[in-house]
Amino acid sequence: MKHITILAPDGQTSMSTVACIVGANQMLTEANSYQKAAGSNLAHRIEIVGMDEQVNLGSGLLTIKTHATIHQLSKTDLILIPAVPESYDKTLEGNRLLTEWIVQQYKAGAEVAAMCSGAFMLASTGLLESRKCSTHWRFAETFRSRFPNVDLQTDMLITDEHGIYTNGGGYSFLNLMIFLIEKYFDRQTAIYCSKVFQVEIDRQSQSAFSIFSGQKLHGDEVVRQAQAYIESKLDERISMEALSARFAVGRRNFDRRFVKATGNTPTEYAQRVKIESAKKAFETTRKTIYEVMYEVGYSDLKAFRELFRRLTGLSPLEYRTKYNKDVKSAGTGFNTIFNRN
Repeated sequence: MKHITILAPDGQTSMSTVACIVGANQMLTEANSYQKAAGSNLAHRIEIVGMDEQVNLGSGLLTIKTHATIHQLSKTDLILIPAVPESYDKTLEGNRLLTEWIVQQYKAGAEVAAMCSGAFMLASTGLLESRKCSTHWRFAETFRSRFPNVDLQTDMLITDEHGIYTNGGGYSFLNLMIFLIEKYFDRQTAIYCSKVFQVEIDRQSQSAFSIFSGQKLHGDEVVRQAQAYIESKLDERISMEALSARFAVGRRNFDRRFVKATGNTPTEYAQRVKIESAKKAFETTRKTIYEVMYEVGYSDLKAFRELFRRLTGLSPLEYRTKYNKDVKSAGTGFNTIFNRN
């Protein structure tokens, strides 16, 4: 039997924090019940742990009575960090003892998993330095500016590296729980829980849900001007050699500065801006794939489709069908035409 700790951070935490704590506890409890009914010895001890015996959550709307405090719990096998509110500094400052305890437990052999914005608390421990991490795409700029040495992978739904797990945002923490249930129980228990809670198993990406807004929270004015130029030329194929020359910066140095500031090479940035524009067109208009493709500067349908799928996890047709209600109700004739594209 292993010990699984669900952390309850101190302070006026958000309702997302509550959802993560309660949801994780419910799913793990269900996994335990399934194992016990099967006569297995895989059931684990699950406890909600905080700095105090009672923790106020949801801006004072709820109070959770913890099973134990960090002062009472000397060893655990897995620590789950829930989402934290966007007032990160206040949250982290009020939970320094908790973050220190996380580091001590990790060094003693415990694994650590952070849900959504809980990655901020995990990163504040230093355990994510030079390691992969995911979080909600909406927090990516802020996260990169605070933790530049963490390898943020916002397209990934779940990261798994050296006993540290993170996941993308919102309610995708449920996918992380299914992942951990398979790891700490077994595959059949994970399948059972995925069916009970109706969570898609083996989901790998959050790309289809991301909105790329461009990373502007940096101090490099040359890169900022280059970003603005790229965004103003959506229908053109921009030469990055010419773009770097436009700002009198050598290409290699230009690429290095761009990656440092935005997390993307100039080419990757241009691709993401174009695909984001294409996504909006597919969501809000009845334009064909060809029309949208030309509007964002592509003439090769195969290349456009491949890039679109790589960045969103869906083909252009799948994306439009999923997000455009007008297309769904347009009728068979329109869909037949669109399918040929």
